[in-house]
Amino acid sequence: MDSGVDAALRRAGAAHRIAVERALAPLDVTPAQFAVLQVVADAPGVSSADVARIERLTPATMSVIIANLERKGALIRRSHAQNARIQCLEATEIGLQLMRRGRAQVQALQKRIAAAMPAEAAAAIEIWLRRVAAIEV
Repeated sequence: MDSGVDAALRRAGAAHRIAVERALAPLDVTPAQFAVLQVVADAPGVSSADVARIERLTPATMSVIIANLERKGALIRRSHAQNARIQCLEATEIGLQLMRRGRAQVQALQKRIAAAMPAEAAAAIEIWLRRVAAIEV
C-alpha cells in the first residue's frame, strides 16, 4: 500500500479536487474555470498567459477555459493596448456573480477542511503547502 507524504498529499489533493468539483457543480463551473475567474476578478486586464502561469495551466487548456467562460458570458478578452498578440481578460458582471457564488461554496468547504486540521499545525501546514506549490515543475 502507498504510504508517506507523497501518497497523503496525492490523496488529499484528489479529495479536495472532488469536493471542489461537487461544490461548484450547481453553478456549472469547473474548478479550473473558477480558478481563472478568481484571478481575473482580482486583477482585471491580466493577460491570459499570466493567468496560465499563476494557475499552472497549459496554453491549450487555458484556451479551452477562456472559450467556455466566454460562451457563458462570464469573461471577455481584449487585445493589449501595446501588443495585439497579448490577450487581456476581464470578468463580466455574470462572471463576477459566478465567482462570488463559487467563493461562498468553496469557503464552506474550506471551513470543513480547516476544522479537520490541528489548530497548532495550521500555520506550518500552510507554509509547507505554499513551498510545495512554488516548486518548479
